[in-house]
Amino acid sequence: MLPESPAALAAVAGLLGLCVGSFLNVVIHRLPKMMEREWQAQCAELRGEAPSTAGEPLSLARPRSRCPACGHPISALENIPLVSYLMLRGKCAGCGTGIPLRYPVVEAATGLLSAYAAWHFGPSLQAVGALLLAWALIALAAIDFDTQLLPDSITLPLLWAGLAFNLAGTYVPLEMAVLGAMAGYLSLWSIYWLFKLATGKEGMGYGDFKLLAALGAWLGWQMLPAIILLSSVVGAAVGLTLIVAVRHGRNVPIPFGPYLAAAGIIAAFWGPQITHGYLGLLH
Repeated sequence: MLPESPAALAAVAGLLGLCVGSFLNVVIHRLPKMMEREWQAQCAELRGEAPSTAGEPLSLARPRSRCPACGHPISALENIPLVSYLMLRGKCAGCGTGIPLRYPVVEAATGLLSAYAAWHFGPSLQAVGALLLAWALIALAAIDFDTQLLPDSITLPLLWAGLAFNLAGTYVPLEMAVLGAMAGYLSLWSIYWLFKLATGKEGMGYGDFKLLAALGAWLGWQMLPAIILLSSVVGAAVGLTLIVAVRHGRNVPIPFGPYLAAAGIIAAFWGPQITHGYLGLLH
């Protein structure tokens, strides 16, 4: 039934995406805290100290979701993607504190991208890969926006997953995927060191190298120029807007990960058309 109806397949994928988006909000909120705890434990171990036992154990599954302001446990009815936010009018049922708009935005974006991936690729391995890629990129973009971190626990599995999908040439031949991973990492690594040697400052983090390597593993080396160009143009436009309109300090770093992630999603869906378009302009 679903293979014969693109609309039904897209609807099912969209509903799945809404549920995944709700989980991604947990990942975005908790994973940086889990990383910070792990770093503190490692530092304590290097100092020869016993690891701290303060605070309750934290994982993606436990403890149960609750309001960070008052500790009100989030019930199942309060955790329905998008619907609960609208029913609660964007406020905690326990204390009335406003729920950040990011939560429904992440859920809606994940649902819409999931529906489009299913409609665009149809019932295929390409659709499955596009879903996984989009979900990971949404999580990475939001985490980097909040904390300027791109966790290895997402970027490295994403890189290996891209190579695994391309073992059978799902998106590009394996040789192009391997070259894409290598070129993606080395291109930003080179820019990083050139900028640091010229200015004495760090222009980006190592997580950006790994993210572009992962995108190269999924989409191949030919797509890297388009991804870098798209992310740079969008990043420059947003950066100038923040400086002019919001008076964002020039010395305050702006994370590059969200722009790489957005460019990766665009390239995954419309990369060939974009590539043919700018190659056509060169002739």
